Amino acid sequence: MSERNPPDQRRTDHAPAERQRPDRDPPEQEQVREAVERSRSGAPAVGAVVRDRFSSDEIFQRIVAAADEEVTSGNRELFFSGLAAGFAITITFLLYATLTASTDGHPILSKLLYPLGFIYIIIGGYQLYTENTLPPVALTLERLASIPALLRHWTIVLAGNFTGGALGAVALSYGGVFDESASEAATDLARHGVETPWWTLFSKAAFAGLIVAGVVWIVYASRDTISRLVVVYMAFLAIPLGDLFHVVVSFTEMVYLILGGELALVTGLYGFVLPVLLGNTIGGIVLVTVVNYFQTSERRLESARFEGANRQLSIGEWIFGGYAGRSYVPLINTAEIHGADENTYRILVPIANPRTESAIVDFACTLASGRENAVVHAVHIVQMPGQTSMRYGAGQTERIVAESEERMAAVRERADAYDVDCETSTVVSHRSFEDVFATAERERSDLVLLGWGNDRPWSSGRAERRISELTSNLPCDFLILKDHGLDTSRVLLPTAGGPDSDLSAEVARTLQAKTAADVALLHVVAGPDDRETGEQFLAEWAAERGLEDAELVVDDSGDVEDAICRAAADRSLVMLGATEEGVISRLMSDSLHMDVVNEVESSVLLAERPSKRTVVERLFGHW
Repeated sequence: MSERNPPDQRRTDHAPAERQRPDRDPPEQEQVREAVERSRSGAPAVGAVVRDRFSSDEIFQRIVAAADEEVTSGNRELFFSGLAAGFAITITFLLYATLTASTDGHPILSKLLYPLGFIYIIIGGYQLYTENTLPPVALTLERLASIPALLRHWTIVLAGNFTGGALGAVALSYGGVFDESASEAATDLARHGVETPWWTLFSKAAFAGLIVAGVVWIVYASRDTISRLVVVYMAFLAIPLGDLFHVVVSFTEMVYLILGGELALVTGLYGFVLPVLLGNTIGGIVLVTVVNYFQTSERRLESARFEGANRQLSIGEWIFGGYAGRSYVPLINTAEIHGADENTYRILVPIANPRTESAIVDFACTLASGRENAVVHAVHIVQMPGQTSMRYGAGQTERIVAESEERMAAVRERADAYDVDCETSTVVSHRSFEDVFATAERERSDLVLLGWGNDRPWSSGRAERRISELTSNLPCDFLILKDHGLDTSRVLLPTAGGPDSDLSAEVARTLQAKTAADVALLHVVAGPDDRETGEQFLAEWAAERGLEDAELVVDDSGDVEDAICRAAADRSLVMLGATEEGVISRLMSDSLHMDVVNEVESSVLLAERPSKRTVVERLFGHW
């Protein structure tokens, strides 16, 4: 029995819909084709079989989604996952040598268990350098991640792989794992690689890189674990059968030879590991990643465009992102890019709910009014759940932005009352907290005023990755406000000196000038014998920072937190400079145990200035 098609779905033959209506745009073509080729039961109306595999565009999108998780992983997570992968490679070397000895070097039987270590790694989700040539590069090719972010990812994973491989070689050398024949076989296998010419190593490693990176593409094209298992086994079995070289296995073999006293470190690195590393990398990138990238359509990654919204990094951000600019971009960002202007003081105010966060806007405007050429940039950060699809229609994109603009109109009205320049924009992202930092870097902000509370998405920042890294590399001055009915008329500023207290002093001086705030300075000393010294320090500190009119209070109890709590009893705002690095990080990880923050009834303002970090620290972070 045939069903009667609706008029908009009727057609007279089985030709593709787009051939009949060449004037349709691509989305309409897809909608018509999908409607025509499906019956009411949901099965395809034409074609011999139901499609059981992903298209190349779908595979690419799956890879980019996985790469997003990898590139934004924390340093420790990447390193120890890479270490586990490197140690798992020891299983491959162990079984290869053992079977070679037990089968008298049979050309096939000796290699049958070679893939086991790689199966553990890929099915287990560990980080292997050669496996990572595809996903992060795909993200970088789409200009959704910067080149420095890619290099940082590779460096940490490779360091973890080599560390794990070295530990495995030590275990094999001194753990009594090999018997005499297996030990000789392991030495012969390692010596074979070292004796292979440099160019031959490179060429063979390039083909191995092609195989490994190709496995990643096929794994993401697979729909079940059994398929992945078969693909991984067959692909990695081809490496020893083809006498190819894998860099982590080669590094493990090199360390084994060094521990046996048969090879010098420099010789092993330059003559063996380096050509294999270069070959694996080029084979993975050029022969697989680029080919697979360009065989997909221009519409392969709609999340990169977000229906016309430009999410891609600029060329400068793509090349230098992670050092100067973004390394990852949100779904929507309506902010305009401003050139560097040394005469403009930019205050960034991230807002989760424009209707309820009027106090923080007023506070930002007050601070801006105390400076010449100050601009308040209020950015409405809309957090999307992590599992929500990024492929929205253009109508929904416009609706999100329009609704945000409507809500931010009240923010602009409040700023007008202070006679300060105010800009507003909207950011839609899965990572609300990270985008606070990304926006601050992108806008070259001088100060970020961040509200804190249970109703703000970044209050749960501890669930996001890279918090420790971000908060230990502040892009500018940060003020964190815990608002308990913000009243700036009676201010308490505890100080022991330092740049963070200097930032608090700047705020206090502005409040004195603009709101006639009554400011009290508090300094805590160890005991009565130190009171005179404390009074002298506090008087000089206040004079140097233009706070001579402030009330000076010296507490000789020696207990800083109790002293602040007592002094805060009759104060409406307590301003705390960070006494050590990482106050913001500890606040976000819910590990900042300060009674003055959690128990006082007054509002609390935490101030922290960025610390200087070396290039090595910026690349690897704090371990």
